[in-house]
Amino acid sequence: MPQLNPNPWFLIFLFSWIVFFAILPNKVINYMFNNEPTLKSEKTKPNPWNWPWL
Repeated sequence: MPQLNPNPWFLIFLFSWIVFFAILPNKVINYMFNNEPTLKSEKTKPNPWNWPWL
């Protein structure tokens, strides 16, 4: 039975988990935290919307 032979699929399975644990977390972290938060120095008053049809 060919599904019991681990040779064709075991290396693909192993390398896919290596990629998942070694390469992808660095890419995800760099994408999620690429901007440092900045503090807002002063509160600005929001401008009211202009509704010309009212």
